[in-house]
Amino acid sequence: MSNSAATAARRTDTIPEWKREEVNELVSFIDQYESIGIVNVAGIPSRQLQSMRRDLYGSAAIRMSRNTLTTRALEEVGNGYEELTTFVAGQVALVGTNDNPFGLYKQLEASKTPAPISAGEVAPNDIVIPEGDTGVDPGPFVGELQQVGASARIMDGSIKVTEESQVLDSGEEVSSELAGVLAELGIEPKEVGLDLRGVFADGVLFEPDELELDIDAYQADIQSAAAGARNLSVNAGYPTAQTTPTLLANAAGDAKALGVSAGIEDPAVLPDLIAKADAQVQSIAANIDDEDALPKELQDIDAPAQPDTSSATDPEVDQETETDSDTDGDDDVAADADDDTDDDDDDGAEGLGAMFG
Repeated sequence: MSNSAATAARRTDTIPEWKREEVNELVSFIDQYESIGIVNVAGIPSRQLQSMRRDLYGSAAIRMSRNTLTTRALEEVGNGYEELTTFVAGQVALVGTNDNPFGLYKQLEASKTPAPISAGEVAPNDIVIPEGDTGVDPGPFVGELQQVGASARIMDGSIKVTEESQVLDSGEEVSSELAGVLAELGIEPKEVGLDLRGVFADGVLFEPDELELDIDAYQADIQSAAAGARNLSVNAGYPTAQTTPTLLANAAGDAKALGVSAGIEDPAVLPDLIAKADAQVQSIAANIDDEDALPKELQDIDAPAQPDTSSATDPEVDQETETDSDTDGDDDVAADADDDTDDDDDDGAEGLGAMFG
């Protein structure tokens, strides 16, 4: 037996029974959850930690133990869980859940609460004293405020901060004077909670920056992608359960536009043909200078806008082409009106003649 093997054997032989039992319990804890993470519990008061445990009850569980035993348990389970050992340092605990890692991260972040900061601690972010009445009677406190960098004065029988004052930058150490002022004002500039260092689930190790999602932005991206796919499907004429109603509506609109352009006397098209003819007649009448030549109902009118007989399409679908059918139809009608010898247009000519008296 080599020296290293002998050393390992002696170390194993000398492990107390309570440590073996603790490692077995930790292994059992790891095995019963789909997601296992390491959370930092440093700086959390015992009472607040117990409150967090109660809040997580039913969705996640926390298991604290010695770091060496936690590491041993993770290595014993193996299958990738040993990757979590890199996060086992300082005051940490295991957290287990059957939720996915993203849901666990969101829940832990939501459970964080504001807390006062003590002298000697490093500010997690910029510390600001807001403008307003402090509610403190005139006295030495106004000098304490000014000493830590706040704009303060005595006004109307009270000490007031005259403008919002940033008194410490993120990453700087909190002085005893500032800690006292913040405590007096009830300002709690830090958050206390379980910081997730890493979580292992479905064979993948996740770190916090991979779990922090902007849900609104993510949802907007999905909606945009779905709308783009729908437009592509409609413009390509690719029928799906979602796009078939739009494709049918587009086809019906195109058929109607074609019927109007070709002058097909179909019951579904007749109202549009009549409206188009009426608009053309009014347009001609508007360009005749001699109003006496016009019937009374056509005098003093302006040229109306042509009715919209284009294809009825879904407003979300991009349309790339337009037709000149209406223009061609105008030219045809004008030609028909001038051609008094065309037998096919006798009825139209008689109708136009009757309209003009």
